[in-house]
Amino acid sequence: MPRSFLSFLLLISFAALTALGGWWFGRQHPPSSASASGERKVLFYQSPMHPWIKSDQPGNCTICGMKLTPVYEGETGVEEAGSQTVRLGAATAGVVNIETTEVSRQPLKRLIRVAGQIDDDETRHRRLSAYVDARIDKLFVNFVGAEVTAGQPLAALFSRELIVARGEYALALKQPQSVQRDVTIAASEQKLRRMGLTPEQIKKLPGETGDNFDIVAPSTGTVVSRMVYEGQYVKEGEVLFEIGDFSKMWFVFNAYERDLAWIRVGQMVEVTTPSVPGKVFTAPIDFIDPNLEPQTRTAKVRVILDNPLVGEAGKERRELLHKVYADGRIRVETEPLLTVPRSAVLSPGADPLVYVVKGERQYEPRRVTLGRAGDDVWEVLAGIEAGERIVTTGNLLIDAQAQLEMPATAPMPALAPLSETQLAAAKTLFDTASAVGEALASDDLAAHNTRVPALHEAAMAAAQELGDAGQRLGAVAHVGPAEDIKTARVKFYPLSMAVAELAVRLRTQLDTPVKVFECPMAKSAVPSAETNQGRWIQLAGTIRNPFFGAEMLECGAEVKP
Repeated sequence: MPRSFLSFLLLISFAALTALGGWWFGRQHPPSSASASGERKVLFYQSPMHPWIKSDQPGNCTICGMKLTPVYEGETGVEEAGSQTVRLGAATAGVVNIETTEVSRQPLKRLIRVAGQIDDDETRHRRLSAYVDARIDKLFVNFVGAEVTAGQPLAALFSRELIVARGEYALALKQPQSVQRDVTIAASEQKLRRMGLTPEQIKKLPGETGDNFDIVAPSTGTVVSRMVYEGQYVKEGEVLFEIGDFSKMWFVFNAYERDLAWIRVGQMVEVTTPSVPGKVFTAPIDFIDPNLEPQTRTAKVRVILDNPLVGEAGKERRELLHKVYADGRIRVETEPLLTVPRSAVLSPGADPLVYVVKGERQYEPRRVTLGRAGDDVWEVLAGIEAGERIVTTGNLLIDAQAQLEMPATAPMPALAPLSETQLAAAKTLFDTASAVGEALASDDLAAHNTRVPALHEAAMAAAQELGDAGQRLGAVAHVGPAEDIKTARVKFYPLSMAVAELAVRLRTQLDTPVKVFECPMAKSAVPSAETNQGRWIQLAGTIRNPFFGAEMLECGAEVKP
């Protein structure tokens, strides 16, 4: 029996192509005995779908009705079950487009796309407070966002304490030259500094007689907040202004747990933001938070960006604004590793398989151990060697043929009896997975984003409760809200497959039925899926496909016990 509905569809296509190839080949080489003209001798005729059906005359398969394919001298035909090597006849190989490549060592390349926001460095903020009780007589900077430089006046205030201190300082300066005079002057200057005046302001005091004193910016930056107005009385310690240094900004994003194996401090990140279209800011990763967020299984990553001043309507402002959305791209390239093209690997998630060329039209299925996935290739840790040739195109049809030649695999074993706590965790998981699937089937992104956090929590809880049986769940449990329905489906697919597998293995222990459905075209909706198989669960109702929604709501069939 085929392993999945996908294999069944491929077998039908394979058989049709084989029959067409056999008809064409038979027209070109009609059956006859070897003759002086050099025509090949037909040994027998064989069914490509049921290889044990053979005949010495042309005809149709007694099981499926497909035309029998001629097998000529020098050919072995399609082998029956019992051999690991899949052999294709000449007619079949002529119709099926088989492409191969040599296994080699090459760098593993990957482009990691991240999303985050532009934030500021809080350590570069300064709050300017009142050093004495005073009245604000004049504001020189009266709006948030103003760019100021160190020493620039921000406001003028009236303070009786400052007027008295200025008078004491003037009297000290008028004293005759002596050690006592120097002590008195130093004490007066120290008092004025404690009252908020800068050394530059103190030097100018002897020539000033006005009642107002300027409050100046302690550093260059942007006015983040202004808490006072003209005419307002303020008390000592009251905050007047806050100034932030926006010359350096942070690009902060969340890195998923699966991507942390690729990300390192010092890697360059290309940052773009819709607020500055057409410009790419490039800077290295400065910090990776060692603490993961338990809910999302992500770590905060920080990149420090230069933020220059730009002219706008005769004024200047910082190019990058605070709290704007931004995208990042991290280009990773490793040292040369043993790799295979991604198209060569079948079932990379559960039981990775490639087909190795063993001779003319002969292919051997080989289990491999995969490492990291690049954009175009997989890292291979074990199973094949450099220099071997593998199939990159046509391997699905070869695999379909292999399913005919091999004994049917045993169904997935049921789980050992679970405790009440474990069954409760599984039931919660099925409830939330069914609800999220229903939202996707309804093309309702808002409902999906509302329900999916509960699915993540339920999957993590079930994985923890089930132990070894929940390992796959734990590996794919990290789902979350999405920006569009297509992305939501891509994120949902791996977890949905794992939940459906668990439901199949728990059928005999569930007191309420959980329906499992399978779509044979999932790859069309979820390009990242390695096969066309897509499974999901429903607690009730008729089939509602979450991978297509209204586009093909009833595509698929229920997976029966």
